[in-house]
Amino acid sequence: MGELDYVPGLDLARMIRHREISAAEVVDSFLAAIDSRNALVNAFVHVIGDEARSAARRADEALARGDLVGPLHGVPLAIKDLFDFKAGVPASLGSRVFRDFVPSESCSYVQRLEDAGAIVVGKTNTPELGFKGTTDNGLFGSTKSPFDLSANAGGSSGGSAAAVAEGLVPLSQGSDGGGSVRIPAALCGVFGFKPSFGRIAVVTRPNLFTKDTPFLHPGPITRTVEDAALMLDVMSGPDPLDPFSLPAWDGSFLREASRGIEGMQIAYSADLGGYPVEPAVLKVVESALSAFEACGATIVPVTIDLPYPQEELSALWHRLIGRTYVDFVNSCEEQGIDLLGQHADELDPDLLPLIEAALRASARQASKDSIMRSRVFEAINDSLRAFPLLVAPVLSVARVADGPDGRTVGPRQVGGVDVDPLIGWCLTYLFNFTGHPAASVPAGLTDEGHPVGIQLVGARGRDDLVLRASSAFAEVRPWQDTYPNRRGLHR
Repeated sequence: MGELDYVPGLDLARMIRHREISAAEVVDSFLAAIDSRNALVNAFVHVIGDEARSAARRADEALARGDLVGPLHGVPLAIKDLFDFKAGVPASLGSRVFRDFVPSESCSYVQRLEDAGAIVVGKTNTPELGFKGTTDNGLFGSTKSPFDLSANAGGSSGGSAAAVAEGLVPLSQGSDGGGSVRIPAALCGVFGFKPSFGRIAVVTRPNLFTKDTPFLHPGPITRTVEDAALMLDVMSGPDPLDPFSLPAWDGSFLREASRGIEGMQIAYSADLGGYPVEPAVLKVVESALSAFEACGATIVPVTIDLPYPQEELSALWHRLIGRTYVDFVNSCEEQGIDLLGQHADELDPDLLPLIEAALRASARQASKDSIMRSRVFEAINDSLRAFPLLVAPVLSVARVADGPDGRTVGPRQVGGVDVDPLIGWCLTYLFNFTGHPAASVPAGLTDEGHPVGIQLVGARGRDDLVLRASSAFAEVRPWQDTYPNRRGLHR
């Protein structure tokens, strides 16, 4: 393990700015870590070492000239290999169909991170088109949790979460349409933040409106809350081409994160109104609640009155996410790619029926789905009406075993209750129906040594409160020494 592997991004940025270490040395150190340990977890699928080293040299030259620099100047960054484009760098989308695709433009939030000085070192693994809560595909294979190399990192931002947990980068970016930031953050013991919908602008083409069904959110994945808050400061803000983007937030999320939560009343639900959760997960989650009380907050158990059982809600999520893939199929057709004809046999066999069902869906079904979603929104809003924050488990389970041939999925049962293996074991996607900000915070380890995440949810627009509570929790129950590589287990 290198001496920089677990230094927070905020500290690296300060050290580089003060010329205590060069950006070139920092980038070289993390590229060496990737070279020596990426094979353990399969986090990175594209590494751009030469480009990263050139960017580091330019960063050091800028400091030598006395140029004004951004808050992430010289800090290595991983970006997800999905629709999180960096111009000139392959974006395989976890798909054999798109193995050779190279975008000509960067997406807006990647560009903002680079404009703030971050140095992209590579792209991280994801399931094909990001369609499930595990990271495994027929092109690159599965990504492992650093805590258990026989277990999956979760998805769909599994490569980004595993890279951070293994100390291969200090900062990574993910995206979340059903839990894709929070699921792997929980399974890899890192901090993942899904901001309020619209907080980070997303420009999708050709359909600028495709990301609202369900709500799709880019977000940071880091080892510290402060690093995530700093990334959010950089990534957030409106874009005239995003019809859903929120106005600029008046303040700094990084400063807000340190304000504490004394006097807050925080709602707690063990099951979000009907999800089965393993006893080992609940044991860790309920033990962690005392940390909020140690910060001066009060935990109040609540009952969430969900209008539908969890199996109907996961089916609803499938129908909604399927509509985004219909948009993608249409976009491919415009580019002359017959995704469901010529390339159908190259798609993940679990993805193809999801798309085909969405293509068959009627306008009447879409209307019924919107009504279902509205009732879920009302139930979540009711639970947050009297409380600034809600705490719940992130997942029903603490471990998902890797499957064969790129087909890893989650459990089909939890505690004897049937759940959908793609998403039904995740207590995350409800908040993609609603757009609330939500974080996965490392809560501790099970007796078997697997990390468990607690989910902190705030009222819409109150990203600051989620970050404050997460930071306060980390002060009482720090997790920085839990990582296997930091304990010398992966040397």
